[in-house]
Order: sequence, then C-alpha cells, then structure tokens
Amino acid sequence: MKSVPNTLRPGGAVAEFEERFAKRLPLREKHSKLGAFWHTEFGPLNQVIHVYPYDDLAQRTRVREALAKDTARAQLPSGGSLSWTRKPRL
Repeated sequence: MKSVPNTLRPGGAVAEFEERFAKRLPLREKHSKLGAFWHTEFGPLNQVIHVYPYDDLAQRTRVREALAKDTARAQLPSGGSLSWTRKPRL
C-alpha cells in the first residue's frame, strides 16, 4: 500500500485539488484502484491523502510505468502546482 500526503498551500487549494483529482481519477483507476482518500480538518491543515493498495512492489512498479505512458491522463491538470510538499510513503 502506498499513501501520498500532500500539504497544499492555503486559500482554497484543497477544494481545487479535489476537483482536479476527481477529473483524473477514472483514468488513474484504469491502472489501479483507489483505496482511500481524505483531507484534514484539524491537526496539520491543508493536507490531502490518497492511498493506493498494491499486491507487491512489482505491481506498483508496473502501475507507475503505465501511468508515465498514459497520455490522456497527462492532458489533465494535476494537483502538483497546488502542493507545498508531497511525501510518498510505502
């Protein structure tokens, strides 16, 4: 399983991130399913976390390679420009 916490800049970035994420999700789920998604409301604010379960590291590697080649998904804006920090965790 891999979780990806994104700390977003303040001022509406969480809502914009969630909109962008929703548009990209059907294309992302062609490669692997989303396990969980949430955002913080207390504690460290402006964080969005999404979790993708994998059977093993080999499956994760295959999915990441396929995502890198997915031109349709690449056409949609990601949330990267809204992030202050992004720290993937395995």
